Amino acid sequence: MRRVCFQLQVKPGHIDAYRKAHAAVWADMLSALHDTGWHNYSIFLRPDGLVIGYFETEDLQANLDGMAAAPVNARWQAAMAEHFVDLDVPADQAFLYLDEVFNLDDQLTSVNQNGIPS
Repeated sequence: MRRVCFQLQVKPGHIDAYRKAHAAVWADMLSALHDTGWHNYSIFLRPDGLVIGYFETEDLQANLDGMAAAPVNARWQAAMAEHFVDLDVPADQAFLYLDEVFNLDDQLTSVNQNGIPS
């Protein structure tokens, strides 16, 4: 399973609306995310509007393609578009992906495989 982390920026005056929208995501959007392989998906929001998203996937491109083909995604992206800073494409096409530089479980597995007691 690949771990994916991304960043976006919400406009300062839109933070409350963004929070409200994500407190009650449409059921068909939740189903589409689940059905297209987004696992353990979380979004974090800093008070200044910095958004950090995290999810796990077997195939990132298949997830993105699946959501692009889901009619609910176009509606959701249109509803969210006004909330983001400087985006000329839907938010799910503008993710700034972050490189993973540390994962505890991966390093513990590596250490344990090399014969070092845990």
